[in-house]
Amino acid sequence: QVQLVESGGGLVQAGASLRLSCAASKGTFSMSAVGWFRQAPGKEREFVAAISWRGRTDYVEFVKGRFTISRDNAKNTVYLQMNSLKPEDTAVYYCTLDSSNNYYSTTFRGDYWGQGTQVTVSS
Repeated sequence: QVQLVESGGGLVQAGASLRLSCAASKGTFSMSAVGWFRQAPGKEREFVAAISWRGRTDYVEFVKGRFTISRDNAKNTVYLQMNSLKPEDTAVYYCTLDSSNNYYSTTFRGDYWGQGTQVTVSS
């Protein structure tokens, strides 16, 4: 069983930056892909970005150039650096792990999920 704990969310103004962290318990973290999804009120949960255990990444189109996903396997932690935030980025952001190391948006499968962290961007 892998436990994922997100942190770093908050309330910011448009144009600001936030860095989300996802800390994982010991287990298959270092051999797994880790992704970030988000869910806005009234909308379905959607893929944002993912990173393979070797550092290959995939992003959804609307965050390319603004968000960067990275990982530190020694710390069992994945980060999501979010720059130039927009009000439409407001959502609960979830960290999730794919134990088969699938990191493409089309094949990523969330085997474990965190509880989420709220990101609110005001205009």
